[in-house]
Amino acid sequence: MSNIEAIGGFQDFECLHEFVKVAKEKLSVETWDYLMGGADTETTLKRNRQALDRVGFRPRVLNDVEHIDCRTTLIGQELKLPIVLAPIGSLQDFVPEGAVASTLAAADAGVLHMLSSRSAPGFEEVADVVDYPKIFQLYVRGDPDWVDDHAKRAVDAGYVGFALTVDLDYYGRRERDLAKRHRVTSRLTPQAFEWQYRFNWDDIKRIRDKIDIPLILKGIATAEDATLCVEHGIDVVYVSNHGGRQLDHGRGGLDVLPEVVQAVDGKAEIIVDGGFMRGSDVVKAMALGADAVGLGRLQGMALGANGRDGVVRMLELLETEIRICLALLGVTSFDQLDESYLHAVAPVELPGPLSAFPLLFEDYLNDS
Repeated sequence: MSNIEAIGGFQDFECLHEFVKVAKEKLSVETWDYLMGGADTETTLKRNRQALDRVGFRPRVLNDVEHIDCRTTLIGQELKLPIVLAPIGSLQDFVPEGAVASTLAAADAGVLHMLSSRSAPGFEEVADVVDYPKIFQLYVRGDPDWVDDHAKRAVDAGYVGFALTVDLDYYGRRERDLAKRHRVTSRLTPQAFEWQYRFNWDDIKRIRDKIDIPLILKGIATAEDATLCVEHGIDVVYVSNHGGRQLDHGRGGLDVLPEVVQAVDGKAEIIVDGGFMRGSDVVKAMALGADAVGLGRLQGMALGANGRDGVVRMLELLETEIRICLALLGVTSFDQLDESYLHAVAPVELPGPLSAFPLLFEDYLNDS
């Protein structure tokens, strides 16, 4: 019996870990490893999960939690959940619809999709298909005029935010891909990395002066750079280590978040990603001062399992987990959370990209 049949068909996902087995069955081994892998020793990837697992909860009781509100706002957009579907390159390798599928799923679920410039269809084609607020993320692969042109075209296409990824000056050595001699679709064409090498804070100032939609910098990992973001008028500081796919031996995303929150001091909004797989993970980030959480691998697995509908169902399950977590903490909305609801603890699982799903491994053992 296939894994798909075992869970009763595509509409019967009841636990987040069920997306994992179906996605792994449906995706090629190359695309699966591209999604799940990290750079070199994959230490940063593991620390993303470890950072989340080192935080426990301090719940309060005897509060009225009948009505739970998971809504929030980001760059002026009201969201049903504090979630951004993070930019993933080569979404066309996951489903034929590519980037359109994630954007439509975001519209269905009331969250935001940050569309990668390394996914197909292109950002203007997606804008023609999906009339819903969305963010465009750009890798710098051309001179300043090329970058400015893309920024202007994103504004003209109706994007509500423009993001620049700043932690990919050099492409990390992702050995799962290299060992298979595999290149994802988006890397089959030559890329002008020299422009990313040269990209600096002067470029940020130039772009900030040219566009009037929120500007987001993705890949911030220190308080020092968060402070520079504020000084340069950045609207959203996006804390990320690229899912552990760039600098090896970096810190986990949640470990970086507190110092960035302190440095930003309310002068910009903050997104964080890195290993987020459960509703409780989202709640931890919000308690530490994030305004939203980016989902990369979880989005990719849901997309690989069942396309647009899979991502929507994943977000429904995530909302259920978030609601229960908030209620059991004794709060009814994110603005009631702060660090007093958290406490340092020892992890109980060895960290890894799927260690948030212990039942998954029990299933694998039972199947063997």
